Amino acid sequence: MTIHQITVGSRLKNYYELTKPKIWYLLVFTAFGAALTASFLFDIPITPLTWLLLIGGVAAGSAAADTLTGYNDRDIDAIMDRTKARPIPSGRITPKNALAFGLALAAISLACAWFINIWAFGLMAFGLFDNIIVYSKWLKRRSQSNIILGGFSGGAPALIGYVAVTTMNIEIGLVMAGLVFLWIPTHIWSLALHVKKDYAKAGVPMLPVVSSEKSSVRVIAGTTLMMVVFSVLPFFFNQFGMIYLATASVFGAVMIALSVWLLARPSERASWTVFKFSSPYLTALFIAFMVDAYFK
Repeated sequence: MTIHQITVGSRLKNYYELTKPKIWYLLVFTAFGAALTASFLFDIPITPLTWLLLIGGVAAGSAAADTLTGYNDRDIDAIMDRTKARPIPSGRITPKNALAFGLALAAISLACAWFINIWAFGLMAFGLFDNIIVYSKWLKRRSQSNIILGGFSGGAPALIGYVAVTTMNIEIGLVMAGLVFLWIPTHIWSLALHVKKDYAKAGVPMLPVVSSEKSSVRVIAGTTLMMVVFSVLPFFFNQFGMIYLATASVFGAVMIALSVWLLARPSERASWTVFKFSSPYLTALFIAFMVDAYFK
C-alpha cells in the first residue's frame, strides 16, 4: 500500500467520522422501517429508485446535520473530554472543509427528497433547519429546552420514510415520528447525566447541568414513562397487532425498570445503562412495526 493510498484512506475515514455515523445509522433505520411498514400495510410496492432516493437522502441529510452541528460546536467540542478528539477540534479536518462538506451533503439530501415528492422535500428541509439552526445555533448554548425544540428533527426521517410511500392514514407516520421525538429526551439526558462535568466545563446548559441530580433523574423517569405509554398507541389504530404490542410492552417494561433504577440510585453506571439500552429499544419497536405490518 502506497503513502498516497494511506493518506486518501485516512482522509475518507476522517470525513466519515465527522458525520457521526452512530447517530445517523439509527435515523436511517427509522426511515427504512417506516417506509417498509407503510408498504406492507397498504400493499404499495417501493421501486428501487425510491429506495435509493430515500436511503441516500436520509443518510446524506442526517450526516449533513451532524457535520454542520459539529462545525457549529467546534469550540465547545475542543473543551469537552468526550469530543475533543473529533475531526475538527483535533485538527484532522479544517472548519472550512467541514462546512463545505456539510453543505454539499445537505444539498444532496434535498435533491433526493425533491425527487421523492414535495412532502419528503419539506420534511427534509424542516429537519435540517431544526437541527442545525434551532438546536445547534440558537438553543444549545442558551436553554435547557434545546433538545425538546431541537428534537423534532429526530422524528423527521421516520415521517419522510412514510410519506415516500403514501400519505394515507398519515397518523401512523406521525406516531412513528412522535415516538422518535419522545425517545430523544431519555436518550440525550441520560447521556448528559453521565457526562455532566463535560457539559458544565463547556458551559452547555443541558438539564443535568442546570438542575440537581434528583430533579434530573425525575425528569428522565417521567419522559421515559411518557415514551413507553405513547409507544402502545399504534396498537389502537387497528393496523398493528400482538407482535407490536408484545414488543412495545416487554421493551418498555425494561426501559421503565432502568429509569426506576436510575431514579432510586442515581449513578453514572445507571445513567449510562439507560442511554445504552435506549437505542436497542427504539430499534426493536421499528422492527416490530415492520414484522407486524408484514403479517397483518
